[in-house]
This record gives sequence, structure tokens and C-alpha cells, in this order.
Amino acid sequence: MKRRIRRSEQEYLIDCCALCKCSENCPDKYGEKITLKSQELTVHYFCLLMSSGVYQRGEENEGIYGFLVDDIKQEVRRSSRLKCAVCKKNGASVGCDVKSCQKKVHFPCGKQHQFIFQFTDLFPSYCKDHSPTQSLPVSACVSEPMSCSVCLDPIEPVLSYSVLKCPVCHGSWFHRDCVQNQAHSAGMFFFRCTLCNNKDMFQQEMLRMGVHIPERDAAWELEENAYGELLQVYQHCDAKKCLSHSGRTYSSRTGWFQVLRCALCGSSGTHRKCGSLKLDETNWACEDCAGAVDGTASLPRHTDSPQPGGQRRSRSSKRTLTLTPRQSPIVCKRPFLLGGSAREILQKLASQTSHHQLSMPVVVNGNKVLEAAMELVKRSDFNPSHALAVRFTSSKHSFSPDTCPGNTRHFLRLLVQQLQNTVFEGPDGAKTLTLDARALREDVYFDVGCLLSLSLVHGGPPLSFFSRALYLCLFNFPRDTPLTVEDMGNTGFTDKVKKIQESKSLEELREAMESASEYLEVAGCTRPVESLSDKDTLVKDIVSFHLITRMQLPVQRFCEGLKTLGVFDQVQMFPGAFVDLFCSSHDKLTADTMAALFTVQFSDQEETAGKETAVVTFWRHYLLECEVGRCATSLEDVLIFATSADVVPAVGFSPSPTLSFLHPLDPAGAFPVSQPSSNRLLLPVVPSYQAFKKHMEYVVCQLTVLQSI
Repeated sequence: MKRRIRRSEQEYLIDCCALCKCSENCPDKYGEKITLKSQELTVHYFCLLMSSGVYQRGEENEGIYGFLVDDIKQEVRRSSRLKCAVCKKNGASVGCDVKSCQKKVHFPCGKQHQFIFQFTDLFPSYCKDHSPTQSLPVSACVSEPMSCSVCLDPIEPVLSYSVLKCPVCHGSWFHRDCVQNQAHSAGMFFFRCTLCNNKDMFQQEMLRMGVHIPERDAAWELEENAYGELLQVYQHCDAKKCLSHSGRTYSSRTGWFQVLRCALCGSSGTHRKCGSLKLDETNWACEDCAGAVDGTASLPRHTDSPQPGGQRRSRSSKRTLTLTPRQSPIVCKRPFLLGGSAREILQKLASQTSHHQLSMPVVVNGNKVLEAAMELVKRSDFNPSHALAVRFTSSKHSFSPDTCPGNTRHFLRLLVQQLQNTVFEGPDGAKTLTLDARALREDVYFDVGCLLSLSLVHGGPPLSFFSRALYLCLFNFPRDTPLTVEDMGNTGFTDKVKKIQESKSLEELREAMESASEYLEVAGCTRPVESLSDKDTLVKDIVSFHLITRMQLPVQRFCEGLKTLGVFDQVQMFPGAFVDLFCSSHDKLTADTMAALFTVQFSDQEETAGKETAVVTFWRHYLLECEVGRCATSLEDVLIFATSADVVPAVGFSPSPTLSFLHPLDPAGAFPVSQPSSNRLLLPVVPSYQAFKKHMEYVVCQLTVLQSI
């Protein structure tokens, strides 16, 4: 006789998920719990997504988010014959995606047994033995984490199922539960690494490692009236003695008892009468903000630094304060962290600079590029976020007499070359800062750092001349890497330090120290030595004094200059991304890389395009001959002719270089034409390669000769 199911028991069965037999309602762990009363069917959304035998065959509004009811019931019947590898009960609907693996589990059991469920593509699942893992790159200098970047509790620095890391910065580590809670709260639009702020690569990695990221806005954005307090205006008199008979919260529309809010923070207020302000005065700053601006209080400045020549009024002193670039280098409004490659970061910084109609004019007389640049940064109206309008006055630069991007790129190329001979010393490609009292007195270190930042963001070439020791002193990269005697360069004292380092006996060590006694006394390293092992500590102290202690002020001013346009902050945050741009010589141009730089723009007519295709063949053959030295010109000469740059700028070309074509009536008199302002090269359509090569060599060599005069 069939047992009759009581009503309460039937309701309990309907309340359980048909796939996992669990009644728990926990959206962040199992997804939304959905019940179709008409079908007497309840499922967890994640159980449904991860089930191996059911697919979304309907529209979004059919069944349960496109999963048809009949298909779901068929999956329930299929899984009812499969035993769970964890709880040993039937109904295991989730299987490992590896075909040779036979493990089947309920979704909740899989979570307990370290299954990884990927909420992307076909929603595969992987058992503990076949699940994806994370690893640290061999070349990365990664410091062990002290705590979880979300909950800040101690974390064991061993990658496992329960411990994950950011794939970009490798410095942000998480508990799996913490990063899952963060993803559930932040949603797809706000979920990113808490340390480096990377979003795209971070989300891809978290999805791969089984973190579910809801396709919705952040939870705090969905709350009703979430930002209602932002609509409230501060209306309170904070004067020590309020003179209003109606109280501190009273504010008239005009007159003596209208509350004026602080123009800087907006979080303080005063009645005109209480603040001893004039009746027509509308701008007022509270004491905290006024003190932070004029230096009378030890409070942090506002995020956006004032523009040069900008003025802020201090109520306490009733005077006007003018900030110059020396006091506060200009930074552009930008996110604190940008992330990505060095070129991508620089492009983001460049996109946030303002391209006003009033550009910064730069007039270069002859080859005095450095002099013109130094005059530029000392001008009272200097603003590095404005575009540069460079004009050369000498005849040798007559190829581009007007102000244009090509002029700017040529100016920055020459500027970086000449800056290497200012406050730097050492061999080409491995220069360090030199100690120069005159440069310190005239603040040249700040100017050089400012100009280097300006060049990087505005289209100048990669720097490529910093030594690894200089980069280490500036940005502490590679981390935990000691400085050595070789990093001191070929100074007059280096040989004496090497003798100390290479001493084989205590007597030899003391003799080497005696010969270097004057410098040791200046460095504060004069000390008695009792054993040969003391030389290691001594050499370490000497190197530290030579490269760090005595250079502290030059390095500080140089870094202040590099903060222009936010460059220093980004390099300091991502030193690994920028190290090649500062230290490694750029890759030599090849015919292939040169050809790949230019996008070919063919004509629409088929017959004309066919002739142009032949010219493209001539162009590539010409580049090959330039590479192997069979032409009078080099690849760098050709790139300068087309773009005014001999290498790809650090920020990349904008716009991208293009190839177009000229169709002259007389091919014998047809010569290539360059438009550096738009990075465009126009090639003449000629019948033979000999004519093409002859004309190319003529115009490129002509430009080279003009530049060398």
C-alpha cells in the first residue's frame, strides 16, 4: 500500500532543491533559490548552472532563466542514479569536466570537497585532482604577504584552494571566502584587486579559480536611497561664538546670517556675521583648509594640486598665496592606480592631460633644445598638462617650420639626448645621478625630473639610459636587491673600495683602508677591524654612503620633478612594468617591425589598388635593403622622415602611422611626401623599384643632411 505524503512533508520536499536535496537559502554560496509552485519544483541557481546534463535551450523568460522545466526534471531523473563521491548519496548532478575522471558530486558537496566551479563559458567543474592552480612567475620579485588583502587577517603565503593571489601585482593575496564575499558585494562593475586596482586580468583569473562574479552593479549601489545623504547640504555655523539668535542651524537666503560653506572641503560653515566676513563676500575657507594650504597647519593637502599661478585665500591671514611648480608639481586628475603595461599607463596619463587651444609655446634657436626646455619649466605660466607648440628658428629645421606634433616629437627626442649630459654620469645606457653643488643650488635635479616626465607623457622616446642601481635607488626595484661596488661606476674611489673588498688577509685589508682613509673619514666608515670578515660590512656601508646617503637631496629633488603629471607615482606602484623603459636600450628597428608600424590605406578602385600593391612590395624591399646596409639610408632615418621620431615613443604613436599613395602624372618627378603631424607617409606610384629606391633615398638623405648642418 502506497504511503500518503502528509502536507507538511510535501511542503518540505518542495522547499528542497531538486538537484542537491538541500533546503538552505544562501545566494552567495548556492545562488538564488527558485521555486516554481505550479510545477512543484525548487532549485538552487548554481546547482542548475553546474549540472552536467542540462542546457539552456529556452529564452531568458522561459522556465528558470532559459532552463526549461522538462529539461530540469530530466536532469533530476538522470542524476538520481548517480552516487555522490562525498556524501555517498544519489542525486550527484555535477561531474568533473575531465573525461577520464568519473567523480560526481552534489554542488554543495563539491564546494566542501574543493571542487572548482568556473562561472563562465560552458560552466565546467573540476575535482580536487584536476582543478586549475596558480603559480608565481620565476622572474618576479614577490614579497611574502603578511595578511589577506580583504579581511587583513594573517595569511599563510602558500598558494592553495583556500589561498589565492592577484595575477598582475603578485602582492595581493586573499582567502578564497574573502575574495568571494568581495565579488558578491562589488559585482562585475566594481570587483578588482584591492592593491593594484586591476580589473580585467584580475576578474579573468578569479573566474578561472572558481570565484563567482555577479553580473550586476555593486550591492551598495542597489540600496534604496543609497546616496541620499549626498543631496543634503551642510547648514551649520561652526564659529566659536555664534551670534545668531535662531541657533547655529539657521541660515537665511542672504545677509549677515546666511551660512557660507568652506569653498575647499564643504564640511564646515559660518554665518557671515560670526566669521567677520563682508556682506558681499561669498568665498570662505575654514581654518583647517586655510592652514593646510598656506602651511600653518600640519594637515594633508587636497588631492588635486593647485595650478601654477592659482590663488587660494586664507581667512586667518587675509593674504593671497601663490603656488609655483617648485612648491607643488602639477599632477593630472587620475585614478590612484592605473595598471597595465608601461605604455598603457602612460597613454592613460596622456589622455587625462588637457589639450587647450592655448598651448605652451617653445621656441628653439639652433640646437639649443636644452636651454629652451629649461626656460620653459621656469616660466610662471608653465603647465605640463598643456600641449607643446614647438617651433625651430634655424634653417636646418626648415622641414617643419610651423608648430606641429612632428616638431614636438623631434624636440623631445633631442631633449632626452641632451638631458643625459646634465646631472648624470657613467657610460651610455647605464648612467647614475652625479653630485653637483651648483645643480643643487639652481634646483636642476627637479627641472631634469620634470622634463623627463614631460617627455614620457607627451610623446618622447623611452629613456633607456638609467643604470639598474639608479632605478633601484629611485623605485626600490628589484626589491631586496643589495647595491654592489660595481654600481658605484668608474669613480676615482672605486678602485680603492675594490681593493678593500678583494683583501686576502687582515694586514692587506688594513693597508687598503689606510690608502682610502680620507674618503672613509668623510663617509663615516673609519673603524678598527678585528678580522677579515669585517670587510663585508665595511664595503656595504661605503656603497650605501656613496649611492644613497650623500645623494639623498639630489634624489629627493629628482623624484619631486618626476612626480609631474603623475609619472613617479605610477612607476613607484608598478616598477616592474617600467624597468625596461628606463634601463634597457630599445630594440633595434628591423624591416619587419618597421613595416608592421604602418597601416596601408589602399584606394577604393580595384585597378588603382593593384598598382599600389606593387608599391607596397617596393616599400618592403626597400626596408630590407636599409636593414642590411644596401641603401644610403637607415631604418631610423626613414622613421624620422615619416614621424620625426627615430624610435617608437614611450607612449606610442598617436595617431598610428599610415601609408598612402600619390599618383603623379610624371613618375620621373614623383617623390615621397611625409606628414609628421599625422604620422603619414605618401609613397609615389612608380613603375620600377629602381625609381622608387632612388626617390626615397633622395628625400630621406636630404632631411638627414639638413639635420646635421
